Amino acid sequence: FYLTPPQVNSILKANEYSFKVPEFDGKNVSSVLGFDSNQLPANAPIEDRRSAATCLQTRGMLLGVFDGHAGCACAQAVSERLFYYIAVSLLPHETLLEIENAVESGRALLPILQWHKHPNDYFSKEASKLYFNSLRTYWQELIDLNSGETTDVREALINAFKRLDNDISLEAQVGDPNSFLNYLVLQVAFSGATACVAHVDGIDLHVANTGDSRAMLGVQEEDGSWSAVNLSYDHNAQNEREVERVKMEHPKSEEKSVVKQDRLLGLLMPFRAFGDVKFKWSIELQKRVVESGPDQLNDNEYTKFIPPNYHTPPYLTAEPEVIHHKLRPQDKFLVLATDGLWETMHRQDVARIVGEYLTGVHHQQPIAVGGYKVTLGQMHGLLTERRAKISSVFEDQNAATHLIRHAVGNNEFGTVDHERLSKMLSLPEELARMYRDDITIIVVQFNSHVIGAYQNEE
Repeated sequence: FYLTPPQVNSILKANEYSFKVPEFDGKNVSSVLGFDSNQLPANAPIEDRRSAATCLQTRGMLLGVFDGHAGCACAQAVSERLFYYIAVSLLPHETLLEIENAVESGRALLPILQWHKHPNDYFSKEASKLYFNSLRTYWQELIDLNSGETTDVREALINAFKRLDNDISLEAQVGDPNSFLNYLVLQVAFSGATACVAHVDGIDLHVANTGDSRAMLGVQEEDGSWSAVNLSYDHNAQNEREVERVKMEHPKSEEKSVVKQDRLLGLLMPFRAFGDVKFKWSIELQKRVVESGPDQLNDNEYTKFIPPNYHTPPYLTAEPEVIHHKLRPQDKFLVLATDGLWETMHRQDVARIVGEYLTGVHHQQPIAVGGYKVTLGQMHGLLTERRAKISSVFEDQNAATHLIRHAVGNNEFGTVDHERLSKMLSLPEELARMYRDDITIIVVQFNSHVIGAYQNEE
């Protein structure tokens, strides 16, 4: 089934979103110029989610990608809740008190986040009251714990991840008299999601990662070339430190069963995730919740199934690994993406493709034909192909879309092959998943002038 270039473009651009940070008095005071994001589904419905928001009561911007498994329920909940938990964790004591007093007296609340959302980015209205109550309990505890110290961003990120995961687990255990909500909280808890979140404030960039989505920094070297700096580590069997950590947390007798065939208990690819209570709760608790839950839950084979060699839960944590990086003028952009991108592209190629796209400059190497006799006609063909490659850069107004085009359409020479792109995008739903995963990408562009000025101040 052959798609025309306009059809390919309409599929690629369906979920794209861009945000430019506003300037004040003609000056940009943020270290972020703006961001582009996009998603390409392979699952129906897509199991990935994305979020971006500006923190209104503290400085800084939050951006994140979330990769769901066993359905999209957990990724959805984390994408709409996690940033509130992070923002609340960062708030000073006086602001928390102000917010609590406003709720007490029924006054309007201070807005905490300004969301930057694509129309397709859904929020579950039905659960908003439940979610709000859990969040309120959290900030009330933070008020009671007031130590008078300012919160460290690293700590705030770790606390927020762990607390949200804990709330997801508690809400499922408590259940809800409303059967729709009861089913929803159980779906959220029994499915799972990884999360990779960046917090950018001035020249301080923190990345909190749980699972196998990734963050990567694009750096422009002095000679104009591009290099990639990893800002996260995958939590899976390819990471030896992570395998060691999991084994250390369980008795020696489980050494052979806790990681099997490169999966947690032989089942789960990521070694850290939200939800997935099948890998966290005791067997008794799982049985009790499933038996008292709604009928739909009882019909779901996945929830009844207990993982093999399940002796000393929890086997899974949502605690993130946090990496802090001080931005420099040569740090031009940040890419956050779910593993659908990294399975198809090396980070070095990602850095080059985004870097060339953002600067609009291709280092034109002389065409090498390696000692072959080449006719003028063939040479003309090579040059025409090169020109087409340059013009293809300009058909995308969005860096994330441009990256997806390469991830799905690249041939062995690293150029986008329209025929390959057409084939990959026209695969029927049940086949698409065999060839690729959902892909979600956020490309954040930094403002080198502002970063340079910050550095001089320091």
